[in-house]
Amino acid sequence: MTVSDPVVESIVATISRSATEIRQGLIGRRSTVDEENPSGETQVEADIWADELLGDRLRAIDGVGQYASEERAEVDDCGDDPATSGSFAVAVDPLDGSSNLKSNNAMGTVFGVYDDALPARGDALVTAGYILYGPITTMVLATEETVSEYELTGGERTVVETDLTLPDDPVVYGFGGRVPDWPEDFQAYAREIESELKLRYGGAMIGDVNQVLTYGGIFGYPGLESRPEGKLRLQFEGNPIGYIVERAGGRSSDGSQSLLSVEPTELHDRTPVHVGNADLIERLEDRLA
Repeated sequence: MTVSDPVVESIVATISRSATEIRQGLIGRRSTVDEENPSGETQVEADIWADELLGDRLRAIDGVGQYASEERAEVDDCGDDPATSGSFAVAVDPLDGSSNLKSNNAMGTVFGVYDDALPARGDALVTAGYILYGPITTMVLATEETVSEYELTGGERTVVETDLTLPDDPVVYGFGGRVPDWPEDFQAYAREIESELKLRYGGAMIGDVNQVLTYGGIFGYPGLESRPEGKLRLQFEGNPIGYIVERAGGRSSDGSQSLLSVEPTELHDRTPVHVGNADLIERLEDRLA
């Protein structure tokens, strides 16, 4: 599958070609640095390196008006305003799950291409995707028409599936956050789900969401008693993942509405994130209501 807009296709091609280099570049960059990202999380060397690599390459594309990253405090203006000019804004989580580097577990890269200035609602996305650095490097890419999966090697994309949809019969679930910190209504919902589905939770959202897309089910990082807004960032994680899952026939929710309908106020806004089969999300919203 190719993306119809040449600028958007150039963005996707640049990210996919960079994936092999990013994966190889993780070697020797597993240590933490004496810095925090704008959300107050400890960075590892690979976070900063991957952000600089993707930022330099994406900002150089003619038609990219803004670049934003989970690792940067502000939006980088690199062209015309996407809100008025027809250019695009790219929001990236360069290394989702980088805390998994220490234990050498799965992680990924998440990106969204918006046709509006950041911060933007998820319904302004025209394309979103993620790269999973697992045993095989793969990319899941969603457009307005379909969701496709690729294997990435040597800078090339090989199509695995061109019309990826969630299986009708859900199998797996994964919920983030410390259980004692879950609100009571979410705890009650989780008790129901754990009696029906198999637990699959690896500490990197990308890996857990990919399990849901492969086998059907639900992933959630709820609002917590200590942090009602949740942990995940709307622009860099919630919106792109919500877009992908909805295009694959599932649903996304912040607990009461589609993630794509959430009005952002700041670039690094957090949000509860729940994605998966529609009936499981509907049950969740009923429980939280």
